[in-house]
Amino acid sequence: MLPLLAATSVLVGLARGQAAGSEEPEQHPALSWQTCTGTGGASCTDQAGEVVLDANWRWLHVKGGYTNCYTGNAWNETACPDNAACAENCEIEGADYEGTYGITTSGSELSLRYTTTDDYGTSIGSRVYLMDSPTTYAQFNLLDNEFTFDVDVSQIGCGLNGALYFVNMPVEGQGEAGAEYGLGYCDSQCPRDLKFIDGLANAEGWVPNETDENVGVGNRGACCAEMDIWEANSISTALTPHSCDTVTFTECEGESCGGTYSEDRYGGTCDPNGCDFNAYRLGVRDFYGDGKTVDTTQPMTVVTQFLTEGGTLSEIKRYYVQNGAVIELPEPAVEGITGNSITQPWCDNVNQVFAEEVYPFNDHGGMQSMSDAMAAGMTLVMSLWSDNYANMLWLDSTYPVDADPEAPGVARGECPTDSGVPADLVEQFPDATVKFSNIKFGPIGSTFDLPAAQKKARELKEQKAKAKA
Repeated sequence: MLPLLAATSVLVGLARGQAAGSEEPEQHPALSWQTCTGTGGASCTDQAGEVVLDANWRWLHVKGGYTNCYTGNAWNETACPDNAACAENCEIEGADYEGTYGITTSGSELSLRYTTTDDYGTSIGSRVYLMDSPTTYAQFNLLDNEFTFDVDVSQIGCGLNGALYFVNMPVEGQGEAGAEYGLGYCDSQCPRDLKFIDGLANAEGWVPNETDENVGVGNRGACCAEMDIWEANSISTALTPHSCDTVTFTECEGESCGGTYSEDRYGGTCDPNGCDFNAYRLGVRDFYGDGKTVDTTQPMTVVTQFLTEGGTLSEIKRYYVQNGAVIELPEPAVEGITGNSITQPWCDNVNQVFAEEVYPFNDHGGMQSMSDAMAAGMTLVMSLWSDNYANMLWLDSTYPVDADPEAPGVARGECPTDSGVPADLVEQFPDATVKFSNIKFGPIGSTFDLPAAQKKARELKEQKAKAKA
């Protein structure tokens, strides 16, 4: 499964900077969330958090002036003859979160709008990070804890992805402007479309995208482990850990980065596919979607638990809560796959049944790598984006498109194979919006109330599954 790709914007002059400018004040929108203790969500304490916009969306200009350092999908060659000079010559500006990017908060709710137009152009998508101070990203150790949030995906359909996930970003960001201006992003795709990495520009060797006039790919990439708690639209959703040889930030170069941005997808040190649990891909076609067991026309609560054995991540479990009912993940309907949670044996089994020739999750450490990533502390990312590389078909359609949709693991959702083209989405669904709210974090069982009867039923179901194995 592909993880989040860096989204794009057509706003004039958007780029990623090194030092902070003074033309636009940076004011982070407040977003409250809760830490919990005890059981059943009864003992939760409000935390005064805030969110910051990723630096790739921001205006980058020559210091002391208004000349863009990056316009469209090209660098200013005078200001940026090389990476070091670019970092020295250019500065990054603050953001008008609502007016330019369609990002709003209210109490514990974050709303992300797909397109926003102002006097300077149209911004497409966004990516924000949760902070616990104006200059540091909030850090989470998910081991033996659970993470809960509410989400409304009713307004995002085929080709869009309202994502909530964790990566091992540096807690203070990178460069002079640091976390305060959204610097320091990395993920398991080792993205090379980032305009600044570790205090230097990515201008050298930059190749503009042939189909998107606003993005390109440089020589440098930024790698780290990634835990995709929620990649979803109203059609499909996937829960996906991605492993890395080195779980915290590392820099890569050129084709050795692998991932979406390189011709050799599997040539890097991270897992670009992941071990995903997508109910539709596992043959359960009536579980998630419009009017289905988990009804995407209505808001829902999503609870994800990270269980350990001997201090090491052993199992990732998922529950939904909707209209007062607790809904467990379904048993797969694909012959040869059993179990409704992610474990190392489950990932090994899926690999065999789906007959995947390359399985980078195991190649880069599998669940042990994901455990190490969680222990190191991870940053929460929330975004809304469209996919310039594969039209999000890997999430919600038949993928690869030329494969037999009846073959195990090929069908991932009901969307047509010609859907998800970003240019079409911008024209047809500019107002598409995802809303995240009521984030809670704490020990297993502390953030929500699982009725005793349903808990007992779950335990009996697990015992039967183990007896069959």
